Amino acid sequence: MQWKRYITGLAFSFVFVVSYFTNKFVLSVLKFTYPTLFQGWQTFIGAVLLLLSGKLGWVEMSRINRSAAVSWLPGSLLFVGNIYAGSRALSRIDIPFFFTLQNSSHVVSYIILKVVHREQKMQWLKVISICLMLLSAINLPLYAPQVDFSGYLWAVGHLFCVGAYRVFQVHYKSSNLSDLEQQCINYLFSVLLLAVAAHPTGDLMGALEFPSLQSHTFHCGCCASALLGFLLLLATVKLKSGLSLEHFAVWIFLSKVTAMSLSPFIFYTDINAASLICVVTSHVGEALLVYSERESQL
Repeated sequence: MQWKRYITGLAFSFVFVVSYFTNKFVLSVLKFTYPTLFQGWQTFIGAVLLLLSGKLGWVEMSRINRSAAVSWLPGSLLFVGNIYAGSRALSRIDIPFFFTLQNSSHVVSYIILKVVHREQKMQWLKVISICLMLLSAINLPLYAPQVDFSGYLWAVGHLFCVGAYRVFQVHYKSSNLSDLEQQCINYLFSVLLLAVAAHPTGDLMGALEFPSLQSHTFHCGCCASALLGFLLLLATVKLKSGLSLEHFAVWIFLSKVTAMSLSPFIFYTDINAASLICVVTSHVGEALLVYSERESQL
């Protein structure tokens, strides 16, 4: 029924916004900037909860065979790059700017599809939307009041991984893995890789000296972030199962706009007229992209 779809969409948007705000709080307010540990914790809890839910029959998951898991490893590597670089970037960049840069992942996806998969069909509305998002991302560091170049560099790594992962997920040839099974492999691979990287990156020793390590606020923030990440996965899968990809993209767009609109009331955001124009232009481009995808299906 239609009202159930709206409730699912609103639930997705709520979890999406609260999840980003919780991560931002831990990363920027508490300043726990040790992504191998923070993301390792989130993916470990996500893996435990997902495997437990599958065991209890709360979600549908089949037994993952070795060949399917191995063939999905490139996607898992991109997923690790996505969450690691994204965590680094989000800790240094305000949420509206983070989403503006993240939108450029569509540029990466478009180029990969053109070069690797040799997509021949040219949609001018899509090209215009891609150009708007790219120009906004390029100009944002030039006009933002405060520029943390390391944060922007991590954002570039993040958007490349997001864009490549989007293409890999869509064009992955095997139909044996569901979205939950793909995510289960991502979680397990992330836990192993991030655990190995914790000491060489210095995160392990740095975390031992973290001032709020014994703080209840920090503990609650970490627990909430892990639980919300898992709930966001379930909400995403539920929403995608009942909607077309175009309608799902609409809910993602609305969720991002909601998060950007509310974030200045919760976190300090230094923004001027020029950077605001970049943010608005980027999301106008994203709206045009969603519309062009819908038109291509008609």
